[in-house]
Amino acid sequence: MQLVLASTSRYRRALLERLGMPFAVADSGIPEEPHSGETPEHTARRLAETKARAVAHRFREALIVGCDQVAVANGEVFGKPGNHQNAVRQLRALSGQEAVFHTAVCVYNTASGVARTRVVACRVAFRTLDDGAIERYLAREQPYDCAGSAKSEGLGIALIAKMEGEDPNALVGLPLIALVDLLREQGMDVL
Repeated sequence: MQLVLASTSRYRRALLERLGMPFAVADSGIPEEPHSGETPEHTARRLAETKARAVAHRFREALIVGCDQVAVANGEVFGKPGNHQNAVRQLRALSGQEAVFHTAVCVYNTASGVARTRVVACRVAFRTLDDGAIERYLAREQPYDCAGSAKSEGLGIALIAKMEGEDPNALVGLPLIALVDLLREQGMDVL
């Protein structure tokens, strides 16, 4: 079976490359908007599966990997900031706070129509950040395509005091431990 990543994220692509398996990339084109009253965990789960299903018609026999990530702190949801102003706002709000990043991964089997999804949570305690530190970080990293504006695989690690979770890859955007399990359930052993 063909393996397909339903994401054009360079971060997810780099993570999936770690498994050493060939894969195709397809853009799902799905807007990442939460539904009214939806929990962050449910939003991530729904969007991961929706993204995987959105590209399924292009592949006959494939395992399609869909992903999404939603962060929440103090009841506020943090998605991708998209620009400098939103990133400053997000980092000010996260300064000295704890956030939970909910990262969902879905594997959709186009041959059987079976979709399995897991959500992996990662708790992140942010350091207290002053405006100067925020501006210096944003000038160097420009994490406008990262939920919560914190790119932990880069300089964003300097914003973080502590993180807890079952898979450090989840914070970057693709929980590889869960993905390996989901692929194995569908008959694809990465080893």
